[in-house]
Amino acid sequence: MTDSVLSAVGISGSPSLRSRSRVLLGHALESLRDHRVHVQLIDLNDLPADALLGRRTAPEVERALSTVNAANIVVASTPVYRATYSGLLKVFFDLFAQRALTDKVAVAIATGGAPGHQLVLDHGLRPLFSSVGATVVPTGIYAVDTEFSAGTPNPDVLDRIERAVRESLAFADTNQRQPRPAHPTVVTTP
Repeated sequence: MTDSVLSAVGISGSPSLRSRSRVLLGHALESLRDHRVHVQLIDLNDLPADALLGRRTAPEVERALSTVNAANIVVASTPVYRATYSGLLKVFFDLFAQRALTDKVAVAIATGGAPGHQLVLDHGLRPLFSSVGATVVPTGIYAVDTEFSAGTPNPDVLDRIERAVRESLAFADTNQRQPRPAHPTVVTTP
């Protein structure tokens, strides 16, 4: 690792503060913190809906966008709805320009009701991150109800989180060593 401190932001795309996807996001951020990464959390359900939809501006959304822009690592979690990520995550990422997160490393986390919904990692979240230029780590985290006991993810899920965190740290360290050109971070709305 380089001598500079890495930073990470967790983005919860769940409309609930007590969701399983939010629990997994918390574990990922805790693991990053254990690796001496400065972490911050954005709960999209706390942000004003009109600003997320681009109908107006709001300081809370501007702060959230700036926080993502300042981070080295972006961890996004979502429950699976109708075989894809949440609308909250969609509208938030729509606020970024196409290549706005080129120098960021991304970790995808999702929870769903059936094992087949894990395709959201490769067919939803990877393309979402790629659309804004982020480098997605190879390990995605997906978990179903049976992989939780009393609200706690089982050891296999925690191992996948730790593997994804290690991958994100390695990629972020490499990105930090490579100078990047300036790029726009937010789509301007009329």
